[in-house]
Amino acid sequence: MRELSLHILDVVENGITAGAGRIEIRVEESLAADRLKLTVRDDGPGMPPEKASNPEDPFITSRTTRRVGLGLSLLAAAARRCEGDLTVAAEPGRGTEVAAVFRHSHIDRAPLGDVAATLAMLIIGNPHIDFAYSHTVDGDEFSLDTRELSEGGADLSDPGTVRLVEQGIREALATMNRNSGREETSHAQADH
Repeated sequence: MRELSLHILDVVENGITAGAGRIEIRVEESLAADRLKLTVRDDGPGMPPEKASNPEDPFITSRTTRRVGLGLSLLAAAARRCEGDLTVAAEPGRGTEVAAVFRHSHIDRAPLGDVAATLAMLIIGNPHIDFAYSHTVDGDEFSLDTRELSEGGADLSDPGTVRLVEQGIREALATMNRNSGREETSHAQADH
């Protein structure tokens, strides 16, 4: 995949398909430590033990629509190509956590991509799911929780409201990039 946000989308969609009601997405960038970590945690039924113990095997999948699941295999390959790794922690009935670590400056690391648009699409397409998103860049943090937005009166089924949420995410990420000394290189938050 050309952008890491597409990997995030794939892992989140797996959680949605599995029946999660809350999904947490965390992006941690440390320019000082030259590290990028993506974590997706859900409260779904957990991953089947055979998949959790071997997440890179594309022929072990819980999907019923097709027999091959390449998402985690591709994410693991992307992380390892950039001196990182993939870990999966799953416990039946208690959810799944997928974490991928990359060397931030590695020449082969795909750009983060348009995380704001990815989150907006997930929110508008899944109004029954609570999403928590946090993003840190060298200690500067932005977070968003759709449960809190809904409790505050935001109608997350309204495209206009979600567009405002997307704009807020985009502005926060641009500010964090400026604060870290990086300038935004494209509208899609490409960071390479």
